[in-house]
Amino acid sequence: MRKIINPRHPGPSPEILQGFKDLLRIYSPSCVVADSQERAGVMRSYIRPLTPDARFVGPALTVRLEPGNQVDCLDALSVAQEGDVIVVDAAGETETSIWGGLMSGLCQMKGVAGAVVDGAIRDTDETRDLGFFIFSKAIVPRSTHTPYSGRMEPIEINVPIQCAGVVVRPGDLVLADEVGVVVIPLENAAEVLEKAREQAVKEEMTRAKIREGKTVEELLAEFGRL
Repeated sequence: MRKIINPRHPGPSPEILQGFKDLLRIYSPSCVVADSQERAGVMRSYIRPLTPDARFVGPALTVRLEPGNQVDCLDALSVAQEGDVIVVDAAGETETSIWGGLMSGLCQMKGVAGAVVDGAIRDTDETRDLGFFIFSKAIVPRSTHTPYSGRMEPIEINVPIQCAGVVVRPGDLVLADEVGVVVIPLENAAEVLEKAREQAVKEEMTRAKIREGKTVEELLAEFGRL
């Protein structure tokens, strides 16, 4: 693998992106979106948030690192823009951290919405104090070899990757909350948004009926599901 840094994908239209941002106000938006995709696009359950208040959505800026030869992913900052979600395929490596507090601070300064790492991170106290939202597979003190070798390749930026069992392409939407992370393929974003909005309304109506004392049978008869 050699160093490849592709331009940032523009992602969805502002209207579609705002629609998904509005979904962040509802209960469990990752669940609603997963249901709207018929359970597709859900990252594996080992990807967990550093803090329970983590919640974001934005177009993916993808990073792929080489197994066994992992480097710092600082090059992602050369193309990152405000609102992006950096998604790193670190091959699920749990014993080498590819992300630390300084990277979180740099991302925050650029307005990056959040990050998802299929691998390990460190400096979690600093990242938590910064209020930067990140999900990862593991936490470990051991760094990459970059601070010692000076090398920052092999790395590929803005290429299709696989992160926690889900294919993520540059510009795909990544939505995350305390429950988990869901990826929405860019070409399906408008359709998924419409379905998610409809489900969110239906769920709120169901909650109202529950408060009225409706039974499970009555709820299923009216809404078809719970």
